[in-house]
Amino acid sequence: MTDIATKFTGPVFTPDDPGYAEEIAGFQTAYTHRPAFVVGAQHGQDVRAAVEFAARHELPVAVQATGHGLSVAIDGGVLITTGRMDSITVDPSARTARIGAGVRAGGLVEAAARYGLAPLNGSSPSVGVVGYVLGGGLGLLAREYGYAADHVRRIELVTADGRMRSLGPDDELFGAVLGSGGNFGVVTALELDLVPVAEIYGGQLVFDAPLVDAAMEAWRNWTETVPSTLTSTIAVVTYPDIASVPQSLRGRHVASIRIAFDGPDEEGQRWVAPLRRIGPRLQEDLRTMSYAESHTIHSDPPFPHAYAATNALLSELTPRGLSALRAVTAPGGSVDAVIDIRHLGAALRHGGPASIDHRDAEYIVRVITGPGEGDAAPEGLATVREALAPWTIGHSLAFLYGAGGAANEEQTAAGYSPQTYRRLAAAKAEYDPRNMFRANRNIAPAA
Repeated sequence: MTDIATKFTGPVFTPDDPGYAEEIAGFQTAYTHRPAFVVGAQHGQDVRAAVEFAARHELPVAVQATGHGLSVAIDGGVLITTGRMDSITVDPSARTARIGAGVRAGGLVEAAARYGLAPLNGSSPSVGVVGYVLGGGLGLLAREYGYAADHVRRIELVTADGRMRSLGPDDELFGAVLGSGGNFGVVTALELDLVPVAEIYGGQLVFDAPLVDAAMEAWRNWTETVPSTLTSTIAVVTYPDIASVPQSLRGRHVASIRIAFDGPDEEGQRWVAPLRRIGPRLQEDLRTMSYAESHTIHSDPPFPHAYAATNALLSELTPRGLSALRAVTAPGGSVDAVIDIRHLGAALRHGGPASIDHRDAEYIVRVITGPGEGDAAPEGLATVREALAPWTIGHSLAFLYGAGGAANEEQTAAGYSPQTYRRLAAAKAEYDPRNMFRANRNIAPAA
């Protein structure tokens, strides 16, 4: 296997090589891939050669663009890094973009904004677009446009047999790939829809500790009244006392309501008026902004760090559910975590080609905490799931970090309906019977 480097135009690393540590590093620092070989792919043929090499030597394959979504790390095998595949081509008349596997959300937002268009991106500009879309894509404009995965027009994919495939909606594998992470191969490029959004009204309203419970209840009631053009979340967090946090927020336990409204300023002002009546704000930055500034709505941490997370898709968000959540996550509770509740519904209920179930969920509760041992989930996350169990109808695989082995298999199956999971397992048996692509929320091949 020593001749591997001769097969690629991009760099190849083994654990003893200079640059190996930098190449495998990602946004998630709690755990890291430790492959025997790393292929820094520059184009689709590098990806194809890497998959063929792995298949010949019966090695598992992992893929990493940015490392945000790393859920299960490999030890040995082949890691394909796609960050160098960062081409973007926008067709403004068709309102589409063709992107390489390494494109980050911020780059695509900027490219589309030149034409008054926007992708259906999430909250962080440094997330890889392909990984985000394959996980479903729950974005800033989700209630208006639905899941990003339902807006893909074409997929270029290398499957376990080393074949480069170009998939459209009429292909059997198309819907299986979308919404299932990297279970069916390595995506080298996507063609996806852009939407005619140049500006939005948005930002944050931040309330101090004495108003956190009132803010959560007020936001819950308010979400039952808003239009599909308004997508919002509420986060409850105790800010660390570090330089990257504004001085006014350091050390405070706060509730932050984040707004993204596709409409004029005056209408946005009317919609948020009930939230302002909650009480005085520690911080407020609501305004009409260019879509290129939309990452400021959530202000996700820009630096790599260690984290674990779970989530629950809820049929409803009741006062009793909020109380159960606060009982275990408020200061002094058993779980020290960031709580992020996102309002769903509207266009997210619509069907589409992607393998995304539980579309009738009204909210998703995300719980983000420090890492457990290795890639295992902290025990506190199970406590949160138990507290929310009466209202839980499923969970999103895109927001699960830190669970290997049997827990991975159980959580993956629970992310789909039994019918969908059986269909995906059958497709896995056909296209990846040896389960080469298992460094993910793995769908095992059907027996």
